[in-house]
Amino acid sequence: MNIDQIKKEFPIFDNKVQNNDLVYLDSANSSQKPRIVIDRIYDFYSKEFSNVGRSVHYLAVAATNLYEQTRTSVQKYINASDKNEIVFTKGATEAINLVANTFGQKYLDEGDEVLITELEHHSNYVPWHFLRKSKKINIEFAEVNDQGEVTLEEIKKKITDRTKIICVTHLSNVTGAILPIKEIVNFAHSKGIPVLVDGCQGAPHLKLDMQDLDCDFYAISGHKMYGPTGIGVLYAKKKWLEDLPPYQGGGGMIREVKKKGISYGELPNKYEAGTMATAQVIAFNESIKFLEKIGIENIEKHEKELLDYAVELLGKNNSVNIIGNPKNKGGVISFTIEGIHPHDIATILDEDGVAIRAGHHCCQILHEKLGLPATARASFGVYNTIDDIDQLNKSINNCKKIFNLK
Repeated sequence: MNIDQIKKEFPIFDNKVQNNDLVYLDSANSSQKPRIVIDRIYDFYSKEFSNVGRSVHYLAVAATNLYEQTRTSVQKYINASDKNEIVFTKGATEAINLVANTFGQKYLDEGDEVLITELEHHSNYVPWHFLRKSKKINIEFAEVNDQGEVTLEEIKKKITDRTKIICVTHLSNVTGAILPIKEIVNFAHSKGIPVLVDGCQGAPHLKLDMQDLDCDFYAISGHKMYGPTGIGVLYAKKKWLEDLPPYQGGGGMIREVKKKGISYGELPNKYEAGTMATAQVIAFNESIKFLEKIGIENIEKHEKELLDYAVELLGKNNSVNIIGNPKNKGGVISFTIEGIHPHDIATILDEDGVAIRAGHHCCQILHEKLGLPATARASFGVYNTIDDIDQLNKSINNCKKIFNLK
């Protein structure tokens, strides 16, 4: 991979931040966008715009075809068995809420259990909490171990005869732990339990094969995959989409409306009510093409090299404490510096043009378990280089000097 050439495809890196070259280490939050994605949105709005699935004039038909091309691209990219298993949402959060609401409405009763983990982002906890309040279900937590991971054995231990669904992250946005999804799914299915996977961090960094993973639901965030904001994907097995009720009502998701009753549209229209984020969906197709051009295997290899280098370099830096040491880890490093609040770390690094995140990363339960109010986090994308890691370490040392740390 020619990273310098890839980086030139991202206009953001032509700009200075605090009079420095931008070192962007916040891709777990949101990735930067290549020019082909940005240009596609402009071209659609300026030359091709129409609503989809409504009218029969040229622009409407052409826009609908472009919209459906993205669905086919996503299907192939994640190796779903049917393009109608791809539902567009406004983000991964809505995708998870869709499952929680529809599955909860049909299959969860008082006393039933939903099993999640202590690694989960709030988006894979709060929707189930709503059901805990409204339907009096219980939420059980598989615990994180000292390495910052959740094992298959821990999942097995927490399953009971009241467990109705298991909801787990693919790749932790705090410790970087990659969970053994296929093994979890195999065991869950042996107990007749469906599995939802929060793939926000998995989809941009790992090779996905839905037919191999065999999970029932997989949530994807477009803006973390070098795509636009306002677009997400819910992959769901066709049997579930046919079985579960609609999530929202409105235009586009109906077959026939009468005063005395309504019938719903075919899949996936049943779950795509109203005017969708058409420009974003169409531009997301360019994100998929961008990833395919580079090759996910190449991305995994590159980010693993960055991760190994960063862990070794920061591990030698006095006062820096890396959070978690999972056996299988993605390109995320959360850390603390003794005596310095993470928000101060991020502010000082920003003065050098180094963009990281500080806070609880929407994972307050995990931070409480770790006994930490917040952490600093560096996360990698395809455009990052060894030089970026060196600058991160240099800026950390500048931060320590300000606080008189050795």
